[in-house]
Amino acid sequence: MKCLITDQPDHIGAWVCARAGGVYNPAESYAMGVAEGGELIAGVLYNNYYPEGSVQMHIAAELGRRWATRDVLHAALDYPFNQLKVRKIIGIVREDNIAAQRIDEHLGCVLETRIAGACAGGDLLIYTMTREQCRYL
Repeated sequence: MKCLITDQPDHIGAWVCARAGGVYNPAESYAMGVAEGGELIAGVLYNNYYPEGSVQMHIAAELGRRWATRDVLHAALDYPFNQLKVRKIIGIVREDNIAAQRIDEHLGCVLETRIAGACAGGDLLIYTMTREQCRYL
């Protein structure tokens, strides 16, 4: 059985960063995750929060694990839009990370711009979503 975990942001944030190649900073981040059978299978990390503006959202998941239930997606998008009150979520994706592009597009994010040659995998793609575009709330 899958369960949403909201009370272990440091553990989940570090887990997401380890898979995404980043560094977790607990002072500037919050994270929630999905566990199945006591094992963390997915996490959502929020950072670079600008009050009444935007927040970056990063997702990591174990390949082949079904974690993106409607309830999980509602919780993951409720937090930035209804609790943080941001106008926009930002997702930064490497051009060579096709799986992340698919997740962002499935969620309803829109490719807003790209930054040419900004990473080893090519361009950085900047996806965004406004509350009005969000179909999970």
